[in-house]
Parts: sequence; structure tokens; C-alpha cells
Amino acid sequence: MKIETQRLILREFEDADFEQVFLMDSDPEVMKYIGVPVSTDINESKNVIKLIQKQYEENGVGRLAVVEKENGKVIGWSGLKLLTKETNGHKNVLELGYRFLPESWGKGYAVEAGIASLDYGFNELNAETIYACAHSEHDVSNHILRKLGFEKTGEFEEPDGICFWYELKREKK
Repeated sequence: MKIETQRLILREFEDADFEQVFLMDSDPEVMKYIGVPVSTDINESKNVIKLIQKQYEENGVGRLAVVEKENGKVIGWSGLKLLTKETNGHKNVLELGYRFLPESWGKGYAVEAGIASLDYGFNELNAETIYACAHSEHDVSNHILRKLGFEKTGEFEEPDGICFWYELKREKK
């Protein structure tokens, strides 16, 4: 699977992407609102990629590596994931997510990749509703979700604080 936007390529993760994943997952600023510890072992990143690749096989969908067209570098990930474990009372639904390296922040990449992922979800996967969540204190992520058209429909508690729950219905898009 490959999705192209004006500046980005969203593609399935490859084994060789582990170093870029580790750069994200080992950065305290990137992981600040994620609710999991900062990665200290590069092998964890290899395992993360294997898990995502397994999601492609089992669910037909999973987070995608985001490549900057200009330089061919993996700058983050974005895309849809099938929630197979219940989150905020929802299970077996599509969730939009994203994570980028700090040097890619503030350039509109999350919105650009988000629009492409939502188009894929609604037009290729025929989703009626796509969900998302963000830590209540993560102002940038909450702003991105609202910019993409998501509506906050609830809140739920995670070990690291309150998360906002968002929904975007096909007809709102």
C-alpha cells in the first residue's frame, strides 16, 4: 500500500525503518503525551515494525511510514489502525494516529498525512466513522484533529491523564 500527497509518501513499514522509529520512540518530547516509556533499546523498534507488519497481514490496515519526497527520509508515521483492544468502549473500529520527528513539526505534515489517511479510510475502506484520541494536554495534537474535521465526543482516563475522544463521520468529511 502506498499513498502519495504533494510532499509525502505514506507506505508500509519496512524492516530497515527501525532506526527512524527508534529516533522517535527514544525522544522524550515525541513521547511526552503517548503514555508509554521512552524507548532505550533499538531492538524494541524492530519489534514495533514487526507488530505493524503483522497488522497489515491480519487486519489489512496499519500505521504507515511517512517519507518526505524531497529527501526520501522517513520522518514519522501516520495512518489508520484497527483497534482490536477496546478503547473508550470502542473495538474493531478504525483509529487515525500519527507521530513525527521533532524536526518535521510545524510543517503541516500531520494534517497532510491525516487528510490522505482519512480519504483512504472513507473511500477505499468504506468506513462510516473514523476515530482518534489525544491526551488532553497535547494542544497541538488536539488542534490537528479539529483541523481535520474531528469532533470531540468524549473523554476517558489513561494512566498518564485524561484523553479526548474524537469522531469523524463520512458525511462530515
